[in-house]
Amino acid sequence: MTTDENLAAGARNLLVNCAQLKAGDRILIVQEDPALGWYDRDAPLALGNEAEAMEMVAAYLDVGGPEDEASSLKADRAAVDHDCVIYMARIGDLDRFAPGDDDKIRVMCYARTADQLASAFGQTHHDAMLGLKEAVNDILLGADRIDVSCPLGTSFLCEISDRARESGDVAVRRFPMGVPQAVLAERLTGRIALARYLTPTGNRSYEPASITLEQTVFVEVEAGRIKGYEGDAGTVADVRKHYKTVSDIFGIDPDFVHSWHAGIHAGATYAKPAADDPDRWSNNVFTNPRFLHIHTCGAYAPGEICWMVQDPTVSVDGRDLWRQGRLNVYAFEPLQREAEKWPVLVELFANPSDEVGIFA
Repeated sequence: MTTDENLAAGARNLLVNCAQLKAGDRILIVQEDPALGWYDRDAPLALGNEAEAMEMVAAYLDVGGPEDEASSLKADRAAVDHDCVIYMARIGDLDRFAPGDDDKIRVMCYARTADQLASAFGQTHHDAMLGLKEAVNDILLGADRIDVSCPLGTSFLCEISDRARESGDVAVRRFPMGVPQAVLAERLTGRIALARYLTPTGNRSYEPASITLEQTVFVEVEAGRIKGYEGDAGTVADVRKHYKTVSDIFGIDPDFVHSWHAGIHAGATYAKPAADDPDRWSNNVFTNPRFLHIHTCGAYAPGEICWMVQDPTVSVDGRDLWRQGRLNVYAFEPLQREAEKWPVLVELFANPSDEVGIFA
């Protein structure tokens, strides 16, 4: 239930716990046109109101969608006069792996509506989610072998290289924190079930942003490269065509599988049907533990085309870290320590959200 108190608590979690702002700081809230269907107007307004209540100085900047290059330029120019930029807009996700060229605090907000900001997704203490992320990082990147499966027939193994352990993370702060560091796929081998949709990673804008898969097909991957597809000939043809379209737009390697990670925020919800807008669906629901997503098409982070694997089981050196879409917070000592430190995590994972836009 959205109340003024819950909304203010979610806003404070972003402003104080995530952005680490204080009285006197100048904040630019970049807000995407709500007519585009991704962000509402109430969430950024709540951020501004709470910032002003804490004696910060808040300003707003209206922008369009990620395909609008003028919006990115306008935001960059406006950011000069501010200490922090909070993106309630998809342009904050563009080139998010690129290193920052200034010392400004930049926050990409995935709580896109007032309801989400006021919910457990927005209110769960940011430091608790950071601790959870680091614990999952330690487990995954400290593994020798990771095995992943799903009910549709996904089955791949991924060995962890020294380079994978040393790879970096995104340059902007993410709120809420919803995924661990991506695991490099250079030693990933196996087969992945592609079902429902192919969607973009949010890194760059292109058309068509997504395609519908009429039937589940399997993609064979060897050492981080696509080797072939199995399944319905028409669906396979659609997949190949989409990869050619996107790779031709950007001049990139269509067969490169870059990395993967699974959601860790059990409060992430998506109430609308995925079919209404598969791009919006995947770029909202990816933080939920019921989904593991794989970055492909392009030899860089995070690539351009995303594979969404629902209800994954992720076994780390023989022990399940995720089991059929549930993150097991008691299976590994680092997670147990975080659960003891942050009781809110125990409550969060005892009541995970299953509202993920898939109704059948």
